[in-house]
This record gives sequence, structure tokens and C-alpha cells, in this order.
Amino acid sequence: MIAEVVCGVVAVLLYVNTLGADFCYDDSRAIKTNQDLLPETPWANIFYDDFWGTLLTHSGSHKSFRPLCTLSFRLNHALGGLEPRGYHLVNVALHGAVTGLFTLLARLLLGPGPWSLLAGLLFASHPVHTEAVAGVVGRADLGAALFFLLSLLCYVRHCGLRGRDGPRGPSVWLLGGLGLAACSMLWKEQGVTVLAVSALYELCVFHRLTLRQVVTLLCKRKNPHLLLNGVLLAAWGAILLACRLYWMGNKPPNFSNSDNPAADSPSLLTRTLTFLYLPSVNVWLLLCPDTLSFDWSMDALPLIRSLADWRNLQTLAFYSGLLTLAWFGLRSQHQKAKGKETNGKAHCTSNGRNGHSNSNGHGYYCSDQEQMDQHTEPPHAGRKPYQTRTPLPTTESAVVLSLGLMAIPFLPAANLFFYVGFVVAERVLYIPSMGFCLLVAVGMRALCVRLPRRGCRAVLWGCSAALVLLFGVRTVLRNQDWRNEEMLYRSGIYVNPAKAWGNLGNVLKNQGKMEEAEQAYRNALYYRRNMADMLYNLGLLLQENSKPSEALHYYKLAIGSRPTLASAYLNTGIIQMNQGRLDEAKRTFLTCADIPDENLKDPHAHKSSVTSCLYNLGKLLHETGHQEEALAVYKEAVQKMPRQFAPQSLYNMMGEAYMRLNKLEEAGHWYRESLRAKPDHIPAHLTYGKLLALKGQKAEAEKYFLKAIQLDPTKGNCYMHYGQFLLEESRLLEAADMAERAAQLDSGEFDVVFSAAHMFRQASLNEAAEKYYGQAATLRPNYPAALMNLGAILHLNGRLREAEANYLRALQLKPDDTITQSNLRKLWNIMEKQGLRTAGP
Repeated sequence: MIAEVVCGVVAVLLYVNTLGADFCYDDSRAIKTNQDLLPETPWANIFYDDFWGTLLTHSGSHKSFRPLCTLSFRLNHALGGLEPRGYHLVNVALHGAVTGLFTLLARLLLGPGPWSLLAGLLFASHPVHTEAVAGVVGRADLGAALFFLLSLLCYVRHCGLRGRDGPRGPSVWLLGGLGLAACSMLWKEQGVTVLAVSALYELCVFHRLTLRQVVTLLCKRKNPHLLLNGVLLAAWGAILLACRLYWMGNKPPNFSNSDNPAADSPSLLTRTLTFLYLPSVNVWLLLCPDTLSFDWSMDALPLIRSLADWRNLQTLAFYSGLLTLAWFGLRSQHQKAKGKETNGKAHCTSNGRNGHSNSNGHGYYCSDQEQMDQHTEPPHAGRKPYQTRTPLPTTESAVVLSLGLMAIPFLPAANLFFYVGFVVAERVLYIPSMGFCLLVAVGMRALCVRLPRRGCRAVLWGCSAALVLLFGVRTVLRNQDWRNEEMLYRSGIYVNPAKAWGNLGNVLKNQGKMEEAEQAYRNALYYRRNMADMLYNLGLLLQENSKPSEALHYYKLAIGSRPTLASAYLNTGIIQMNQGRLDEAKRTFLTCADIPDENLKDPHAHKSSVTSCLYNLGKLLHETGHQEEALAVYKEAVQKMPRQFAPQSLYNMMGEAYMRLNKLEEAGHWYRESLRAKPDHIPAHLTYGKLLALKGQKAEAEKYFLKAIQLDPTKGNCYMHYGQFLLEESRLLEAADMAERAAQLDSGEFDVVFSAAHMFRQASLNEAAEKYYGQAATLRPNYPAALMNLGAILHLNGRLREAEANYLRALQLKPDDTITQSNLRKLWNIMEKQGLRTAGP
């Protein structure tokens, strides 16, 4: 057990520096915005939604049914909320446990010497595991690997104890292995492949059958127990896969062409050559994990479109090497099977030397003399058959199992049976890397046995130690890239510049570095011009930087690239509404509302954008006096809004519409619903306070106004509404005080400043009123009402020429305004009486 503990501890220590990391990349969608993690969401939803919180039967679902992984996230959330450290701690602990179990498996295959330790250390330190361990969503691979190894070890134990009777006989271990295989699949889909690996272990390791013997066995049915086990494993695998297919709606997932460009290629030659090439890329990542990336989609690996592409040579070399290793293992086993003695004697290999092992696979060392001519002892008199010592796997058997352990778990990601949503994914190599590490250890052991001198063996050991050390250093350095999203995306620019620059732009924007963010978005579009998300993000940044015309251009490009991008319609409509193009805005919002959510990657985000479109459409209708239509739109928004949508603003606007229709009870209901959805929602406090004041509940109304001020003392709008309430109560000095605070806090908000000036005027504080009417006119110099009111207060304050100038300017903007015309005539009469020259006729 020492080797297992050592390797597990090394695995943990190598990833200690990830404990302070933030959530990165896919973690946001799987954890931060996943409604299935929230305490108010029913626990049963975990078994009906995919890994990202989308209903499994939805056409846009990823179909990644991993309830045990989601359950672990929910437990993390219950214990520590959204604090990343707890999530990373669980991941590191799982990696340590998986490493320990893998070292145990290596000991059963290679013996309890340095070679199993080498295999365990290679697995503990391999840099390709960084994504699975440092990225929280990689927990699916860690959990699947944990139960994968537990299932395989149970099956190994079952084989070793076969023939033993009693309640704890081999059948218990078999059933345990089958149950653990199901658990592995519920962590991640590829976990079900442990059943095939178990079958391979029994055939090629436990029974040491050659390919010809396996065919003979199937045809002549010579070993019914072996056939029964094989049928049981195959049947259980078929049942698990059938249940999973049924549970996800009997439909495969849909992926965008950027996720897996080869799958979307119309050319059969391109698809074939590219998919044959991808396994060699994955094996190269295991051999030389120097270039790693958080994402390999889009054009990170260009498609192979012709036979003349030099990468076909890499494909040829890969499959040649794979077939050579397979031929070595199967042919050598065949030769040994032909020459095997039939007197019950057998040879075994322990750490590259001939030796014995007991029935649980734990070998022991022999002296150099014993290596020359040692055979297995006959069973001791009185010893039960299952207690006899069985040999460790031969080198050939270990090679075959290593290749199987590397290839079989990778098959679901190989695009052979169905297309997957990625080109290369490093975390998918977590389980296959076990076979790679075993293969390296077996190769080192075989080489060490064949080296004649101690010096050569010392060099080999030095190379092994150097490899582990290099892997460990690379892992620690790679962990630094996963500490935060900015470092992660910068590290991926070399491999996938379009995706990396685009995501980096989002990070820089959140940091307030707008110029750098804009340049990052433009860099992303330089590499891939039709990325709808990047076009939209650039438009959003320009909109927030008060460049609506440029933003509108990019929103339209985003819609052209992806006509179902609801958020682009939403912001297009908002810009059109702010520009006074109300008919265009209305059409844009209606188009957005009619977009279905079928086959969309994130239906929740789509529904949120559609709901926001309906909200803004209702607001437009509300402001133009169409209250009944506005209410109908608001009700449609309530029906379509997803669970994660914050409804307080929508409910508050419904109350406003009912207020305009003088339906006070309905208005009060929706104001209360708004406050129930978000008890600190300030607009609902203000509007409900106005409703209570209108119904005569003055004291209760004042409480809501004061509560709004208490919630945000820096918000001038709260003081303004409270001031209006005080004004209506004839508490003029208090109203003037509130107006002063409102105007000081929100000096750049026209509505607040204009209302403050109006309250000062009604309180007969004309000097203050003149000051704030002037400020309002400065904020909106082309707004006729502001100029007219400024003229009126100047008129009252005796500043007649300035009053005349503002009246005339207001009439230029709105010539038919009768109030301004009347005020101007009165002003001219006064000016004529005082002998002042006027601009009138």
C-alpha cells in the first residue's frame, strides 16, 4: 500500500496550487448559472436535466446525462455556495484517490516493485490531466475514472476468486463491478466502457487467450463460465446504453459546426482523413504534452482535405505503431500458448523477472538464480484450488491490456459511432492515459530486463525519474494557466486564436479595460469573421461606450451570421427605441419573440432574451399609451420566462400598466409580486408607495418611500419620488430638501433634475428652481418643455430678455405649443410697458 499512498500524495501535492483558482471557462455555465444547484430547485431535476441544467429531452440539450457529477456540485453549493476553493478541493481529492487506485491496478499487473510505482507517478504527474483536475467541470472525468477503477478492480477480484463458495464469493464482486460500472456511466458517458475493459482483462490477462483461441471459444463454446461472463457484461452494457438513450429522448445531441468542423464537412474524404488523424493528435498529447489548450474547436486543427496533406504521414505512423504493438502482444501470446506445458507448471513475470504471485495478483521478488530456472510450485497439500498462486500477467498480456485501456475508453470520443461536440478535449484523455502510463511502465520494465549492465539500467532509471520530474514541472506550470480566465485564454491564443481572443475580450470588458477588450474582439474576428457571439459582444461593448450606430451594425452582422441570436435582436430593438424609431423597434421585438428555442445550445439564455424583448416591447407600448396591448405582451413574457429570469421589473411594469388603467387592486397585486420576487427592488417600493398614497394610505406609503431611500441612499430618484409625495402633502420645505438631495446625487439625470426644479417652483423657491431648470435645459438643449419652463421661471424672476430667448428657442423646436405662445405674448406685454425692445412683430 506504500506505493499507492505515495502516488496519491504526489498527485495531491502537484495540484495544491489550483486550490486558489477561480471558476474558469465552462465552470460558469455548469456551476454559476446552473439552476439545478440552487436549494429551491427540486433535487429530482438533476435526473431530468443534462450536465448544464437543460432538460434532457429538449432539442438543444447537450445530452450529457451526468447526475452524480451534478449532485456533487449541488453538495458543494450547499456547503460553500459559489466559493471556488471547495470545488477545487474536491477535484484534487478525487485525483489523489484515482491515482491511488490506478497504482493498485498497476501493482496487480506489474507486481509490487518500482514499475507499478513508476506507472502511478506518471499518472499522478501527467500534464494532460490539468484540465480535468484544475477545471471544475473536469470532475465528471475524475468521478467516472474513480468508479471505472473500482469496477475493474472488483472484476479482477471476481476472476481471482472464481470457484469460491460462500456469501462473499466471486458473484458478490461481479455484481459490485456491474453496479460500479453503472455509477461510472452516471458520472460520465465513457464510464460504461469499463465493461469492455473487464472482458479484455479476463480474456487476455486472466486466461491469456490468443485471438484464435477467443474465436474458437465463441464457436465451440468450450468454456461456458467464460462465455456466461462475456454475455453478462455485454448484456449489462446494452441495458445501460439503452436506458440512457431512452432517458435522453432517443435523440442524439446537435452541435454547431464550429464545435466539430469535420462532422459538418460535406466531403466524405475530408471527414474520413480528419477523423483518422485525430487519435494520433490525442496520442501525441500523451507522449509530448507541451502544447495544451483549453479549447481545440473551430480551426485549431485544420481539416485534412486531400491525400497530399503531410499530416496523413502522422496518421499512418500512428496506426502502424498501434498495429505493431497489438501484433507483438497477440503474436507473442500465441507463440507462448503453443509452447505452453500441460503439466500444470507455468512461468510468471514480476517486475520483468520470473517469479510467483498469489491469487490476488500480489507478486514477490526472486533472486537472480531463481530467475534462471524457476517454475511455479505445485499446490500445497490441503490447499483449496482458489488459494493456489497464479502468475502475474506476462509482458505481452500487459501490453494488450494497456492498449485496450487506452483505446476502448477513447472510442466514444472518436467520432466513429456518433459525432461529438469537440475536436480534441484534454479531459477526455484522463481515463485513456491510464493505459498509456501502464504501457510506458511495461516498456521500461522490458527494456530494463534486456539491458546487460547495471550502468545502463541506472541510466534507464534516471530517464524514468527525469520524465516524471518533467511531467510534474509542466503540470505545476500549466496549473498557473487555470488560476483565472485571463491567464487561461492568453495561454490558448497560440492554439485557438479566434476562441481565445474572443473569450479574453469578455474578461477584459468585465475588468473595465474597454479599449483592450475591443481590440481583443477585433482580433478574434480577424481569425474568424462569422462568429456571431463575437460580433454581438463587440456590438454590446460599442453600445455601452455610447456608439449606438456602430453597435447596430455589428448586431445586424451577428443576426446575419446566426438568425436565432435573440440577444442581438434585443439590443437592436433597444437602440432603435432610444433613437425614436419606435416602429422598427416594435418589429424587431416581435421578430425576437417568435424565434423558437429548438436546437439551441443554451435555451435558458435564449428564453431570457426573448422575455426581455417582450418586456421592452410592453414598455414601449406602455409609454405610447397602449396599456391593454402592453398588458397582453407582459402576460406573454410571464408565460415564456425561464426559471432563472429575474421577474421583479416585469411584475412592476405590469402594475404600472394597471395603474394607468385605474385598476388599482390588480396594480397592487403585481407590485407585491415584484417585492416578493425581490424584496429590495427599489422601483417597486416607489411605485407601490405611490399607489398607497393614491388610495389614501399615507402613513404606509411614506414607509415604502423611506424604505427605498434606506435601500440605496445614493439614488437621487428615491428622494425625487419622496419629494413629490411630500409636495402633494403640502410639506413644501421637506419636499424642497428632498429635491435638493435628488438633484445633487443624480445631477446628470434629466428626469431627476427637471422634477427637482418643478418641486422648487411649487415651493416658491424660484432661485433654486431657476438653477435646476437651467441645468435640465443644459442636459437636453433640444427639449422644448425644458426651455419653456426655464423661460417661465426667468420670466417670474424678472430676467425678461433671457426668458424671451428661451421661449423663442422652445417655439423653434415646437411651433404649435400654445402654452409657450401665451407665455411669450404676456412677456412681450410686460417688456413693452417697461420700454424694452422685443423680438416680436
